[in-house]
Amino acid sequence: MKFMHLADAHLDSPFQGLSFLPSNEFNDIKESTQKSFTKAIDTAIEQKVDLVLIAGDTFDSVNPSPQSQLFFNREIKRLTDQEIQVVMILGNHDYLNPEEMILPQTPYFKLLGSDEKVEEAQFKTKTGFPYTVVGFSYQHNHIETDKISEFPKKGDNFTFGLMHAGVKTTNAHQNVYAPFTVAKIKNLNYNYFALGHIHLRQSLSEDPLIVYSGNLQGRHINERTAKGVYLGIVDETTKKINLDFVKTAPIIWQIADLELDHEISQSDLTRKIVDILTRKNTQKTLFGLTISGAQYLSEKELELVNDSDYWLQLSNSLNFDSRLVKVYLVNNEKLQLKSADKEAFNQAESETFALEKIYSLANDLSKKSDYVADLLKKPEFIEEVKELSQVKLGQKLKDMDDETNSN
Repeated sequence: MKFMHLADAHLDSPFQGLSFLPSNEFNDIKESTQKSFTKAIDTAIEQKVDLVLIAGDTFDSVNPSPQSQLFFNREIKRLTDQEIQVVMILGNHDYLNPEEMILPQTPYFKLLGSDEKVEEAQFKTKTGFPYTVVGFSYQHNHIETDKISEFPKKGDNFTFGLMHAGVKTTNAHQNVYAPFTVAKIKNLNYNYFALGHIHLRQSLSEDPLIVYSGNLQGRHINERTAKGVYLGIVDETTKKINLDFVKTAPIIWQIADLELDHEISQSDLTRKIVDILTRKNTQKTLFGLTISGAQYLSEKELELVNDSDYWLQLSNSLNFDSRLVKVYLVNNEKLQLKSADKEAFNQAESETFALEKIYSLANDLSKKSDYVADLLKKPEFIEEVKELSQVKLGQKLKDMDDETNSN
């Protein structure tokens, strides 16, 4: 038996933060989620799989465009026309009412657990190998209960678990996506547990296999690892699984690093940036650039490297239509303050950047935007805000000091 495990296609993903790009390029990037989904379907057909498991968040929201729904149906029909069984669940992004969705009408497509209850379905391959798939779909944005206790015990069939969920953590605000423990899943003793929701491809257990396939296409700079699907081959006698990863993303994200140890002219800065990006540019890439030693940049240079028009001009030197789309500034120099001022600064910093304070300030916005809500859960985003604030503050203090000394 052959199967494919995919998750988090996020069709209709808005790719926020990239709207400064020329419209044709921005549209091409937005289409990358569909291109990656098509690549996954191509692979399933080429490999003649028996089963495709879709572990949630196929669509980026509960209001998918008609175009993306019709696209999804066309791609699934390519599978079902080949009598490839498709079993799908809905995730926390696409918790749609099934009655309002355009879904394939064929016995080879099954939406599992559409009432948010765990459902068990039995199937057979064309050669008669019996297997079971167990899972549930979201009907709300959040599920705070551990759903594993609702999964039935494994029967005689080869059994797949299918779930869109996150590992239980010590932070209560994160335990809203059907939180689970690996130990509980292992106790079910299913042959393969296909997970969605976490975009980082990873195996939580090797025996039995408990796996996140990750998303199909990176959507922002923090999703830089290879993106794609898992292809599994089951030995029908031993029930052992051979698992391979297949890349599907037409666009990758990369971070390039530039370290400064002295002041630099704008022309030399530009040359260094282009050289660094060019060396890493081996396919179509959306680049982020980290500039360490940002304290050596003048106010005009800070303004320059934060200008999206400047990024576009730099990108014209790159191959494969690659683009610089983000710049991060890191100040390697500690702020030179008197002891009393330093104490006050540290206190202000701890109060300003306390997670509770940030969540409170962003509460209303995060309720209106899943993108913002997701950002606030990422420690690297909080660090980026802190770094940028320190660079800006350091530059202001330096300018004040220079002005004072000149007088």
